[in-house]
Amino acid sequence: MGIKLLRLAATLLSPGTATTASAADAQSAVLRATQHHPSTTPPYAHHLDALLAFGRGSRLSAAALATALTDRLRAASAGHGDAAVALKCLVLLRILLARGAFILRDQLLVALARHPASGRNPLALASFPLARSFAASSWVRFSARLLEVLLLLPDASRDGDAEYLAALPNPRLISELAAFASVAAAARQAPPPSCAPLRNTLIWEAVHLAEEDRVTAERNIAARVREMGERLDTLGLADAAELVCVLRRVEEGAASPAEWKWAGLDEAVVADAARLRERAEEVLLRRTEQDSRLVRRDRAAASASARVVAPALGADVRFGSSRWAGAVSSWR
Repeated sequence: MGIKLLRLAATLLSPGTATTASAADAQSAVLRATQHHPSTTPPYAHHLDALLAFGRGSRLSAAALATALTDRLRAASAGHGDAAVALKCLVLLRILLARGAFILRDQLLVALARHPASGRNPLALASFPLARSFAASSWVRFSARLLEVLLLLPDASRDGDAEYLAALPNPRLISELAAFASVAAAARQAPPPSCAPLRNTLIWEAVHLAEEDRVTAERNIAARVREMGERLDTLGLADAAELVCVLRRVEEGAASPAEWKWAGLDEAVVADAARLRERAEEVLLRRTEQDSRLVRRDRAAASASARVVAPALGADVRFGSSRWAGAVSSWR
C-alpha cells in the first residue's frame, strides 16, 4: 500500500503533470473571468482574485495564466470578433500588469510581446470588427493600442522617484519623457462619450483605467520636465533637438479630440512644457552656432595644411648630403 501511494504521489508531482494541471486551471479561471454573458459587466472581483493568485505560485503557473489569457484574447479577436470577451481580456491584462506579483507581470510581458518568428502581436487589434457592437469594439481597439504603448514605459516602481530621475543620463531622461508623452497621446484618442453607454459598466471600467493611465503619464511628464529644466545647459546638439520635438508633442496633448475632459493633459503641465521648449530652442540655436564655428575652423585648418608650395621644376635644390645630391644629379 505504501509503494502505491509513493507511485501516485510521484505521478502527481511530476513536472509534466504539474504543467498540465496549471494550464488547465489557468484556462478554467480565464474562461470564468471572461465569459460573454453578461456582456456589459466587467470581470467580477472574485474571478480577478483567482487570477491574481497565479502570481503567488510558481513561474509555471504564472506562465500558464499569461498564455491562457492571451490565447483567449486571440480567439475573441478572430472571425467576426467578440467585443465583450476581448474587452474583458484587455481590462484584466491592464489590472494584472498593475496589481499582479512581479513573476506574473514578467510572464505577461513575455506573452504580450511580438513573436520574433511569426511577428504575431496579440495587441494588434486596430482592425477589430466593428459590426456587432460598435461601442465595445471601439473600446477594444483603443484599449489594445493604449496597453501596447504602456508596455514600453520604464519600471512603474520608479514613479516619482527624484533620486532615480537625477541619476538618469540626458538621453535616457528624454527617452522616458517621450514614452510618457506617447501614453498621453494614446489616451487622447479615446472613443467619444457616445461610445460609452451609461449602463455598460464594462466600457466604463475601461474608461476609468484609461483615465488612471493618463493621470500617471501626466505626473511623470511633469517630473521629467522639472528635472530636464535643471540640466538644460548640459545638453548637446542632438539631445537638445530631440527634447524640442518631444516637448512639442507634450504641448499637443492639451485637449482631447473626443471631448473627454479627462483625456487631455493639465494646462499647467502643458504650460511648463512650452516654457521648457522655448529654453531648449535657445540652447539648440547656441549649439548649432557652436558646431558651425567648429566646422568652419576645421575646414580652414584643413585648407591651410593642404597648401604645399612645390619647388619649380629645374630649380636648384640644396641637400646636406653629397650622396643625395649625386643621386639627384644622376636622375636629372
